[in-house]
Amino acid sequence: MQTTLNSDVQGKLQWSLLSLRLGVFIVMLVWTLDKFVNPGHSIKIFEKFYGIGGVSEVAAYIMGGLQLLLVITFVLGIKKRITYGVIFLMHGASTLSAFNQYFDAFNNLLFFAAWPMWAACFALYLLREQDTKFTVK
Repeated sequence: MQTTLNSDVQGKLQWSLLSLRLGVFIVMLVWTLDKFVNPGHSIKIFEKFYGIGGVSEVAAYIMGGLQLLLVITFVLGIKKRITYGVIFLMHGASTLSAFNQYFDAFNNLLFFAAWPMWAACFALYLLREQDTKFTVK
């Protein structure tokens, strides 16, 4: 059943989706820049949380470059089905890879911030067609 929203609600929805997109972008951008600024940190994360050892600095830079391309296309709203979907899956993998941290909640409180961000990624994916404020067609 297709319904149309009045212009006031539509405007609020678009601003809300933009704020979610910008918020997710800021976090993803900093995670991306970390691969360039401190590739050793990224290497340790891959070992500890993903069980992937032997990642080189060059690999961290390559992943950083690919991720930078992704987050830029994401924030611009380009190919939303793909970029919003990949961001949702990447952040989901990150959130779930830290699963053991949740068992010691009070010593790992910041890890819980991943859940509302993952929910924001999901909302953006579901509402991607309505997310049109400051996007590239």
